[in-house]
Amino acid sequence: MSTDPLLEGARAPHAAASSGPAGAVATLPQRIGARILHELREAWPPTIFFFVGFNFIVLTTNLLVANYAVAVSNFMLASVAALIVGKAVITANAMPFLKLFDRAPLIQPILFKTAVYWVAVFFTRLAERFVHFLFDGNHPGDFVAYLMSSFSWHRFIAISLWIFVLFLIYVTASELSQLIGPREMRRLLFAYRPSELQLNKRQRARELMRLNRLADEHEAAAFRDANSAAHHKLVEIIERLSRAPRP
Repeated sequence: MSTDPLLEGARAPHAAASSGPAGAVATLPQRIGARILHELREAWPPTIFFFVGFNFIVLTTNLLVANYAVAVSNFMLASVAALIVGKAVITANAMPFLKLFDRAPLIQPILFKTAVYWVAVFFTRLAERFVHFLFDGNHPGDFVAYLMSSFSWHRFIAISLWIFVLFLIYVTASELSQLIGPREMRRLLFAYRPSELQLNKRQRARELMRLNRLADEHEAAAFRDANSAAHHKLVEIIERLSRAPRP
């Protein structure tokens, strides 16, 4: 399709102006807002998960010691800890080595990411304790002596163990969600299977795993050959996954 050179010439200065320094300044708030939105989107799943997990630990601990007048400050501390964990997860996700075991068996990335997240939160909690130590008017050089003498390591380690367990659950669920796909995971958890489909959700998941193994074992040319065993297995799986024929 042809264009009018005069119109193109009229558009050119406008495009140049928009791509100049003023245009860059105009898009700067948009880039900052997009970056903040991206970090919030990454932080809210672990933050909500650990918010529920930490507050549940606080509640059950108070019930076990028969302290029914649960202090609001404990829940506030648990909520702040959840925010710290969310920020630590964002920081760890920015590290490229976190994808080191993406092609390994699923247990390896689960344990590796759990360990990385746990170490990140461990040092983040120590840094947060160091900030409180400075706000109390202490000298930075006395922090090591404080850790060796008056710091409550029993409580710190107990919370760290719970954080490790919660991270193990969170990373396992996250890896399974990425493996299946977030949309398919929501369908598995919350959607009903239509009655005209031949398989229920568990049977469908097994057939999809069979399809995955079949794709790993054969090249694409084997599926194009109508006389090959791989082609017949592929058709069999697809027929089982499809809707039942109408009577």
